[in-house]
Amino acid sequence: MTMNEIERALRELRLSGIADTLSTRLMQAQCNQEPFLETFACMLQDELDRRRSRLLERRFKHSRLDERLGLADFDWRFNPKLPRQACFELHALKFIAEGANAMIIGRPGTGKSHVAKAVAYQATLQGYDVRYVEADTEFAHFTLASPAEQASLLRAWVEPDLLVLDDLFLARRICDAAAELLQTVVHQRYKHRRSIVVTSNRVVQDWGKYLGDATMATTILDRLMHRAAMLEFEGKSYRLKEAASRIALSPTADA
Repeated sequence: MTMNEIERALRELRLSGIADTLSTRLMQAQCNQEPFLETFACMLQDELDRRRSRLLERRFKHSRLDERLGLADFDWRFNPKLPRQACFELHALKFIAEGANAMIIGRPGTGKSHVAKAVAYQATLQGYDVRYVEADTEFAHFTLASPAEQASLLRAWVEPDLLVLDDLFLARRICDAAAELLQTVVHQRYKHRRSIVVTSNRVVQDWGKYLGDATMATTILDRLMHRAAMLEFEGKSYRLKEAASRIALSPTADA
């Protein structure tokens, strides 16, 4: 077989990782006089690397995360009282294996969403099925969807290993249909021991007011908090800090 025929055969066999590096590996083997098995092992590793990369990309896309965040790029010095150790314990993902939850509650701009996204991204890297949801926005979308779309969305929020409900009650009061959806999702995930990470600016004592039903709030919190890490985020706003920095660097700031 010619080189072109070999490359076509590799792609037909869906071995694109080998096909993409074949010429390079052959030149490397010739230059270094490498044994065949060593060269072949490198080519197999190329294929494995390509497949893992594609799988990670599919997991990330399926998660609906909009950023690849980590805890290493988080500015812990800005708010030194944040529960840093608890955040890293979440990042270790043991809570997912245990079917536990995490409640990250605190002031706006203190990094709650960053930590939740970092945990979710780490979970995709470790092979977990993850779904990230901007809670109020997606709940509003659910209420306007058709019955078939609602059934699909409900499955998408119930079935993953990890569900992130970000900025719950951002708009304070949610409609009755959204409240019932939240109760269903929490109940179903609790029953199947699937983890939820919730971030919110609203203290849990006020959830009954935002749901419009104190009994429903108790039911939801009972399941969320039964096996849960509670993280309180207080301090200054990163967003206000960044806004102040931009203003200070603006050409008009000195005018």
